[in-house]
Amino acid sequence: MQIKEFTKGIFKENPIFIIVLGLCPTLGVSTRVVNSIGMSAGVLFVLLGSNIFISLLKDFIPDKVRIPSYIVIIASFVSIVEMVLQAFLPAIYDSLGVYVPLIVVNCIILGRAEAFANKHSVGDSILDALGMGIGFALGLFFISLIREVFGAGTITLFPIGNFDGVIEVPGLSQSPVRVFGMAAGALLLMGYLKAFFSWYQARHKGAA
Repeated sequence: MQIKEFTKGIFKENPIFIIVLGLCPTLGVSTRVVNSIGMSAGVLFVLLGSNIFISLLKDFIPDKVRIPSYIVIIASFVSIVEMVLQAFLPAIYDSLGVYVPLIVVNCIILGRAEAFANKHSVGDSILDALGMGIGFALGLFFISLIREVFGAGTITLFPIGNFDGVIEVPGLSQSPVRVFGMAAGALLLMGYLKAFFSWYQARHKGAA
């Protein structure tokens, strides 16, 4: 049972491709791979911390102030993420922009707080947070990789030593498909990927 709580967020209930949550940051920051890594780490940290605290406090939070209480808890962890990014990764913080504070109202985090952490033990809530966080990270990384490779002809990572963090893709760096870097390209790509995963899920259910 516990393994299923972890794996469901990666495959069966992937936040981006299956239950379609958290699309604002997904479409907004997925122009570069490094952005997806930074956003994924922030969401995973907030999701894990909020799930733990909400599960611990679920018996003490009155129903009338349940949602406001969740938002206060989530906002506290988001504040930590903001301060860490500003202090150690200011370039990533500037690149992510308004999407960092918007983690407070991310549908994935609020949804897991209400649908899972509020009803389950701390152990199960941790597994749920890890699975959903990793599932979100994989989906966001996959989308940003496609968009950056085809839209800019590069793969942008963290600079290390003499490496500036930018890998140029031969053939595409000189003549990229610019639409992938635009909002229309993000929506088009997301539509095709959602259709593919829906088809795969239906096919898998039919085979079962």
